[in-house]
Amino acid sequence: MSENYIAVLKQSLKKKIELLDTIAALNVLQKQMLENPELEPQELEGNIERKAELVEQLNALDDGFEQVYGRVKEELNTNRQQYAQDIREMKADIAHIMDRSATIQSQEQRNKALAEKKFSAVRKQIKEVKQSRKAVNTYYKNMMKMNFPDPEFLDNKK
Repeated sequence: MSENYIAVLKQSLKKKIELLDTIAALNVLQKQMLENPELEPQELEGNIERKAELVEQLNALDDGFEQVYGRVKEELNTNRQQYAQDIREMKADIAHIMDRSATIQSQEQRNKALAEKKFSAVRKQIKEVKQSRKAVNTYYKNMMKMNFPDPEFLDNKK
């Protein structure tokens, strides 16, 4: 029975590595999107939503892993020699997961900085457009006033 649980633990770790690799690839894509001046907001939103789905899957895997590990923890500690190879494989996978997690965190920090820079530039453009629109409206109003002569006082007495 413990062998089945150990197989589930190992499978869970492999799936987690796959999900982390996918998230890392999406981070690379997100970086390219943020560096693209022609970026469509929908593209970025789709990328972020996909990553959120993967993070939810990771959380579910973590919860499942904890539950299964809780069932076999005592068995693994008691019969450490019997499960030595499995323990080594799981430790290697966990080390890989930790490395991949650190890489993803640094990617996320870089992407966050790029996003802040991009959004700052967009806000600046919006401000410039508003200022230009205001200048055009002021010009238009001034030009409209020039077409009509100012009212003048007429003296009808002769």
